[in-house]
Amino acid sequence: MDTWFGARSDYPFELFSLSHLIVLAIALTGFLCLVLLRDNFAAKDALFQQLRWLLFLVLLISEVSYQYWAVSHEYWSFDRYMPLHLCGVASITAMIGLVTLHPFWIRVSFFLGIVPAALALVTPDMPYDYQHYRFWKFFVHHTAIAWASLFLALAMPSALTWRSVFSVYGLLLVYAAFIGFWVNPQTGSNYLYLSQRPSTVSPLDFFGDGVWYYINLCLAAFFLFAAQYGIFRWLFKKTASEDN
Repeated sequence: MDTWFGARSDYPFELFSLSHLIVLAIALTGFLCLVLLRDNFAAKDALFQQLRWLLFLVLLISEVSYQYWAVSHEYWSFDRYMPLHLCGVASITAMIGLVTLHPFWIRVSFFLGIVPAALALVTPDMPYDYQHYRFWKFFVHHTAIAWASLFLALAMPSALTWRSVFSVYGLLLVYAAFIGFWVNPQTGSNYLYLSQRPSTVSPLDFFGDGVWYYINLCLAAFFLFAAQYGIFRWLFKKTASEDN
């Protein structure tokens, strides 16, 4: 247990290793199961309630245990361990959405939680392999973020409209400006990767440098929001036509 939850590990993470591919397969299988079971969620039946609170507990335990791990090993600092990246924000909004089922939190979680968490799963900023707590926290947490965000949208599809694409995108721009112009400069942090790109390989490597990096970030975010909503609506439109 000391080694598993310890400060460091002698087993470094390798991209697309067997352990990585296994957790990716589990995440993908979960996505497919949620889509196939989407008709059951609208009824808010026993399955819905069980998944709702299970996802909430996984998100809560993941975040609390991570903060405890950082504090217990004297690693914690504001510039590294606050949940201010998109996935951290989506984790919080998804927990609120799971508790309240309010459309606002469902919209925010849908647009902020699915694609960023999925990309993080594919190109993780992860130091250790499965022998260490950090591996399990990262993949369980990010998988749960993506699953919870999709689960909420599937349970309440009426919460998502074309207007929500623009409203959540506007909120994201305001939040990014707050992080980029105030939080990062004041704390020396790199939240939202606005100060510099991640140290690991990621899609952000193709976004250029200087002002073009930020322009491409804004354009890519809007394109992903619109595409994500379009695919979601197509899925439900197809389901409705099949039922008829």
